[in-house]
Amino acid sequence: MEDDAQFFDRDLSWLSFNERVLQEANDESVPLYERLRFLAIYSSNLDEFFRVRVASLKGLNALKKKKQKKLGVAPKDLLKEIHDVVVGQQTKFGKIYRRKIQKELESHNIFLIEKLWHSSHQAFVQSYYHEHVKSLLMPGFIHPNQLPPFLHNKKLYFAIKLLTRERLQHLHHAILEIPTDELGRFVALPSIEDRHFIMFLDDVIRHMLHDVFPAYEIAYAHAIKLTRDAELYINDEFSGDLKEKILKGIAKRKTGAPSRFLYDAEMPRDMLQLMMEIFSLDQDDTVIGGRYHNFSDFFKLPNPLSPKLEYERMPPLSHHTIKKEQLLFDQITQRDILLHFPYQSYRDVLRFLDEAAKDEHVLEINITLYRVKEKDSKVVGALLKALSNQKKVTVFIEVKARFDEERNFYWAKELERNGAEVLYSIPGWKVHAKLCVVKRRENQQIVNYAYLGTGNFNEKTAKLYTDHALLTKDSRLIHDAEKVFDILRTRVIDAEQSTTSFSHLLVAPYALRNQFEALIDEEITHAKNGFEAYIYLKMNSLEDTRMIQKLYQASQAGVKIHLMVRGICRLKPGIEGLSETIKIYSVIDRFLEHGRTFLFSGGGREKLFLGSADWMTRNLSRRVEVVFPVYDPALFKEMRAILMIQFSDNQKARLIDSKLKNKYRKPDNEEKPIRSQSKIYEFLKNTDY
Repeated sequence: MEDDAQFFDRDLSWLSFNERVLQEANDESVPLYERLRFLAIYSSNLDEFFRVRVASLKGLNALKKKKQKKLGVAPKDLLKEIHDVVVGQQTKFGKIYRRKIQKELESHNIFLIEKLWHSSHQAFVQSYYHEHVKSLLMPGFIHPNQLPPFLHNKKLYFAIKLLTRERLQHLHHAILEIPTDELGRFVALPSIEDRHFIMFLDDVIRHMLHDVFPAYEIAYAHAIKLTRDAELYINDEFSGDLKEKILKGIAKRKTGAPSRFLYDAEMPRDMLQLMMEIFSLDQDDTVIGGRYHNFSDFFKLPNPLSPKLEYERMPPLSHHTIKKEQLLFDQITQRDILLHFPYQSYRDVLRFLDEAAKDEHVLEINITLYRVKEKDSKVVGALLKALSNQKKVTVFIEVKARFDEERNFYWAKELERNGAEVLYSIPGWKVHAKLCVVKRRENQQIVNYAYLGTGNFNEKTAKLYTDHALLTKDSRLIHDAEKVFDILRTRVIDAEQSTTSFSHLLVAPYALRNQFEALIDEEITHAKNGFEAYIYLKMNSLEDTRMIQKLYQASQAGVKIHLMVRGICRLKPGIEGLSETIKIYSVIDRFLEHGRTFLFSGGGREKLFLGSADWMTRNLSRRVEVVFPVYDPALFKEMRAILMIQFSDNQKARLIDSKLKNKYRKPDNEEKPIRSQSKIYEFLKNTDY
């Protein structure tokens, strides 16, 4: 078992990250509707956590104690700790919503009502129910001795207790699905003067339950939700013997077995016992919730005062060097272009692909797609346009991208149907690299252009995720990028036996880990020789124990290490004799921090890299990832300045200490308040590099 004194538990660290999301919902300086969205993010995150991580632990828990001991795991104890943390967070969640957010909504004359206040609302709800809701309701009676209805993952249901009108002591129980997929979660009622009224679809149905069950008296109806395991994703989380044991444990349970049963705290104990009996739930499967579940629906809560109560707009900036009247290929020939999203417009990426699709000199486009926009993807649209213009298009589509499999299959088939060469997922591996190489004929020669990025080819998430992308004609980088596509075409990845080497790109699973270790070793040598040695690392997750131990080694040698980790972080900072020179921060703000940046002092000749890889075992050892250097001096200066702004944040940064606390980093007496995302926007707005 790994030493708890050296490493945070991965799952508890993730829950600590979700606590930071909850902090934003509790922050009164955040606009009201954005606080609601942070509640939605927290809820959505927690659903995925239970589907994958908790389901995995329950799979392990199904194994015999001897096997658990051999694997070095104690899933029962960890599940208990997770349960306690989640219950505490859910309690905070409820208080934030009821005591703060709901009251603040009312202060703006926005009322989320449970009961009907006005006769006009009574008529409206009845009309809405009969016109839109009634035909979608399909109640099912339940009994301990009968096969229960199947509860779909994340769907909302009522557990209802009924009494016959003739014999009120004669009990019946029913399950009723709330049809939010078809109707949405919220119903806007008629406004009265300047007061705005919104009702959960749940409460519209509660109000009309007498119509759903006309032969019964309604004793009560309480909301329930079942989160089922997502065993499909175990391969992405684990490897080797541990993966096989988890899958074996899950195989002993029903397909899509419950990983969390969320129920209204007001539900009577006898109803809960009935639910546990008919759905074969253990006590550990149950989690106390409130009157409403699926707070992820708050992304779509109507805002009758919009854009008031939301973040002030930050319109994407035009890039300071890109000219509208000049072909992008000509501009990239003059110098590399570095883009920063969402601060700068994603239109330039779409323009790059669109020009490639239409340019008569372009012969070929090669691209990797991991997650694309679900509808009307302009990225895919540009590729289809290129095909219609008789260009060769090769697309690697990762159909194992978690929860995006169906969408990716759809786009793969659409591209294939139009003549693209589509390369599908490679068994045992995920391709997470963000690459595009365009071949163009210029002066009787074939030249290449490349896109190297930290984020997906997705114009929707580019408005929300902070990422970086390099448009380049640098033959050093492109030569290596072409090698990556050569590997993808062979569909064979054998890092240990391969003779493939990369001179400039850091590519997993080939040499990325070893090259990062070598960069850290260089800093250790500098520190031991009495030179200034430092490392700045920004990533989404830091989980790989081998890389963490290498950072511990660097800290013990005196290297100053600054980490910015948004999510999972297993490294324990500030431990005497182990990690005294390591500081860790995490920024949660209006945009999702997504770009990965790596800066090493290099003994006075700094080295800076960007890429797709976090320092998780799966990224370093079981995925195809690409990290690229920033060679252009001006772009190096620009990216370094952005990184330093991020590490100077004293408004939205939390200090991750050895106790996994989430204390806000506050400015010292002489420091000015710095909110990094706002500061970066202003920096790019005024930059003249």
